[in-house]
Amino acid sequence: MADELHIWQRAETALTFLDEIRGGIPLADVQIDVMVRLARHCVPHARRMLDLGCGDGILGRTLMQRMPALEGTFVDFSETMLEQARQRIDAPRAVCLAADFRRPDWTAVAADRGPFDLIVSGFAIHHLDDDRKQALYAELFALAVPGGLLMNLEHVAGESPAAHGAFYELFIDSLWAEHRRRGGEKSRAQIAEAFLNRPSRAADRLAPVEEQCRWLRQIGFVEVGCWLKIFELALFGGRKPEASRTS
Repeated sequence: MADELHIWQRAETALTFLDEIRGGIPLADVQIDVMVRLARHCVPHARRMLDLGCGDGILGRTLMQRMPALEGTFVDFSETMLEQARQRIDAPRAVCLAADFRRPDWTAVAADRGPFDLIVSGFAIHHLDDDRKQALYAELFALAVPGGLLMNLEHVAGESPAAHGAFYELFIDSLWAEHRRRGGEKSRAQIAEAFLNRPSRAADRLAPVEEQCRWLRQIGFVEVGCWLKIFELALFGGRKPEASRTS
């Protein structure tokens, strides 16, 4: 897995995602809107936010725009992604940090900025194997304040081959629509070929959303739920109890 995941440290991979895929993610605006609404209702007085695997910071910076009291800590292991984030984020209220969350020592980088009222991640954790996913969720639990909220927007495992096929059809249609909106002239078949054969696909380690929610409960998160799901795109998470155990 480590060698496959290193592809995300390549500038070409990061920029291809930002330029050709991210804008075409189905229901992207709805996903972010739901995250903002949840944050406002669950942690209305949040001050410290962690955006893990931040990419260009789209999730965290949108939350900072909608919740002006937030101070953001943006973490990624791709220097290209971090540079894109630095160009887009209001620097006085945010810090961009390099850390490799494949290893547990990544928390040393973020700990001084915590504990966090709000932790978000988007399309990053699915690159880890299941054991590391569970360990990372426990690390995020430890970094959260009592009452803190975790929201993970993620690519999850599909329920069946038929549902997987429908998901890819939707995704390719959305990518093609975004490509044409931006004045592109590629055919749908060309968009599909590039998406289906993208090198970064080898780094995917998908897990069912139900299983991941079960892990969160076992770790100690409460109010765990999947708040939005369309095929293999899911927004899920939970809260650290107000009177949390300290173990």
